[in-house]
Amino acid sequence: MKATKKTVTKTPAKAAAKSAAKTAVKADTVTLRHMAVALSETHGLNKKQANEIMADLIATITKHLKKGARLRLAGLGTLQVRKRAARMGRNPATGEAIKIKASKKVAFRAAKELKEAI
Repeated sequence: MKATKKTVTKTPAKAAAKSAAKTAVKADTVTLRHMAVALSETHGLNKKQANEIMADLIATITKHLKKGARLRLAGLGTLQVRKRAARMGRNPATGEAIKIKASKKVAFRAAKELKEAI
């Protein structure tokens, strides 16, 4: 018996949809370092100072969130810690019931100005 190779041809519509999905997912990622460089250029700082400012900003935000404070950043939004209760879940591979322990998460609510700008 001879095995034959089955060829799959894509229709133009499927190929276009797949291409569009790839381009939709591929977005530019802006890191803290990128923002620090922009900050340094805008305000006449060197890159090291701008990186330190950004690192200090993140450390300050983290410190306040650990205390349970709600941060309101004008024009951007609000950050706050929310508690998630313990709950029952299912292992998708086996269907077995598992207990998911309580946890905390950081929630972000965008400001009206940010929503309108986007």
